Amino acid sequence: MLKKWVVLCLVFFITFCRVGISTAGGRKISMAVEFVSHAACAHIAREKGWFKKEGLNVSTFDNYITGMALAGALSKGGIDAAYICAIPAIVAYANGGVRIKIVCGTHRYGYGLIVNRERVKTVQDLMRDDVRIACPREGSPTDAVMHKMIDKYHLDAKKLARKALRMPPPMVLFALKAGQIDAGFCCEQFPSMGVEAGFRELASARDLWPDMQGSVLVVTDDLIERHPEIVGKLVKITKKATEFIHSHPDDASRITADALTVVGRKVFPFKIADVLRGLTITPRAVKRALFKQMECTTDIDIKMVQQEIDYVSHLGYIKRFDAHDILDLRWIHE
Repeated sequence: MLKKWVVLCLVFFITFCRVGISTAGGRKISMAVEFVSHAACAHIAREKGWFKKEGLNVSTFDNYITGMALAGALSKGGIDAAYICAIPAIVAYANGGVRIKIVCGTHRYGYGLIVNRERVKTVQDLMRDDVRIACPREGSPTDAVMHKMIDKYHLDAKKLARKALRMPPPMVLFALKAGQIDAGFCCEQFPSMGVEAGFRELASARDLWPDMQGSVLVVTDDLIERHPEIVGKLVKITKKATEFIHSHPDDASRITADALTVVGRKVFPFKIADVLRGLTITPRAVKRALFKQMECTTDIDIKMVQQEIDYVSHLGYIKRFDAHDILDLRWIHE
């Protein structure tokens, strides 16, 4: 009897240790974010030490210049969780065969068109041969928003897409400031930085695509299968950080601005000095991005995700699939 009791105690102890390891930081988590205010909740959680307080061992926290760059990194493996724009996540899932799930949102909207107010007065001015325009690469959220503008204003899609110079968001703002272009699409906080610098925001995702899902938290299927408790904690932390944004707007804006201007950081595939040359990310610009241009929420509208899938498929960038295939929302309302 005593022998049986000892065996039972040993089994219990081993089981307890395994659970402890999985929830108390033994399993390293590789995390990645986009180098913009879209990932504000992740930067806030990191600054506040909430990942560690929940027992999560975040071994890497890499920044990527765009969601498409991050999507490319996801396709290579080695990233467990990412705060990424919904459309690049969709593209990675559809074209890269990346086994990921969207487990919660982070914000809606968050993209805009900024222009030199002296050169561009109306959307129709963009079609003039002497007006130079820039936009991030095909398949990006900003590219989709540009096409939504084309649809809304009945513009010549082939002509506008053909004349659009392709460059990442910070380079769009830099080129606008340098007078190399007259208009450019980019993701927040860059349109807000442009407004702060004296440019005009001619259109935004709020105007062009009602209820557009901006960014999301994605995790790998492997993390869900092996460590669902970690996924639950990541969603919990994201919700906590989102609540902090709404209850402490000034602090949230300052923390995010500071996180985006740390000297010496690598922003894949660039160094931060290359990204921020001549650009200053202020708490005021970040605050405008978070509260005027974005709607920070962890909620997900399944119909909107399907709408984004359908639209990117319509543009020819992916093959259509059912939104439920990329969604696992069991933790949102826990």
